[in-house]
Amino acid sequence: MLTRVQVAFHSIFRSPPAFIVRAPGRVNLIGEHTDYNEGFVLPMAIDRAVWIALRPRTDRRVLVHSLDLNLSAAFDLDSLTRGKNRWEEYIKGVAHELQLAHYHLTGWEGILTGDVPRGAGLSSSAALEVATARAFASVSGFEWDALRIARIGQRAENNWLEVQTGIMDQSVSAGAKAGHAFFLDCRSLEYQHIPLPKDIAVVVMDTSTRRGLVDSAYNARRSQCERAAKFFGVKALRDVGVEKIEEEKNKTKNVKGAWLDDVALKRARHVVTENARVLKAVEAMRLNDAVTLGRLFNESHVSLRDDFEVTNDALNWIVEAAQARSECLGARMTGAGFGGCAVALVPKDSAEAFAKAVGAEYRARSGKETAIFVSEAGEGASVV
Repeated sequence: MLTRVQVAFHSIFRSPPAFIVRAPGRVNLIGEHTDYNEGFVLPMAIDRAVWIALRPRTDRRVLVHSLDLNLSAAFDLDSLTRGKNRWEEYIKGVAHELQLAHYHLTGWEGILTGDVPRGAGLSSSAALEVATARAFASVSGFEWDALRIARIGQRAENNWLEVQTGIMDQSVSAGAKAGHAFFLDCRSLEYQHIPLPKDIAVVVMDTSTRRGLVDSAYNARRSQCERAAKFFGVKALRDVGVEKIEEEKNKTKNVKGAWLDDVALKRARHVVTENARVLKAVEAMRLNDAVTLGRLFNESHVSLRDDFEVTNDALNWIVEAAQARSECLGARMTGAGFGGCAVALVPKDSAEAFAKAVGAEYRARSGKETAIFVSEAGEGASVV
């Protein structure tokens, strides 16, 4: 990617770039659908990223060419308006939110490319937002504050693109540490870097299915979680313990309206037990206990499949293919669900053979091609 963006910049602008920046995608190791319930998440940055090669301009215009889409965009920082090119709106949205936060921005021109799969649940949009912010920081000379930039990326997506997201994706893209997972408390926004178990590889398995009706399904589950929180008399499901869920499940249902409906209870049970699994996963990683971490992966997938009901056939097939391999310590779907990716833990020396075998099994069962890759836990956004 580095060479590709350098060569393309020189070809178009007839000079070397002044800066090259990158921001990674992410895979969530565990902690699914807990972010908007003010819970805990444990993602890591992957070694696939969005790259921008750029140089400053003397005016307040931004010119960007996307190598992957073969499209160009140009806009003035003093007169930002919404357009029809989705990828361009992410860049404008970040510029808009940076200026609202009183950053003085310099114009720039550059080349954009990346290898984060789009629509796979690996946060290509957050990577673009954070890379854009890093580009503006480079030419404008402002200090890099990972958490503040993450909030700006989130607001760009919420306000400019009108997509409701949590802050996890932008946080890990902006602030990850190589070799570590990013343990984030989605209420306080406090985070810690947790080292991954030694000699263990993270394998990302793309089902090549994309999330069709995810928006309506996501909104329904968010509403169900809010209903459950209201029933338990708490601000968010973060504040409900596993024992309260079990107590409610075992109640004698003999008074109309005196209990939570079964669907909302299942959603709540997933969130509450998933939060507990994240905390156990952090403890396991600190103890270099990959076996326990893998078991928690497996438990998470069952909960997402049966209680939160966000898997599909493709996700279940690829997870089952992974779990059937003796070298697999654990596997689960990752991301919002209804398609996209799963993630597995395997010993490093078995990772490539594992990826090949799971890919063959999945293709035989689904008839679909799949992209499976081994990823190191990467660094957050940086100037190269």
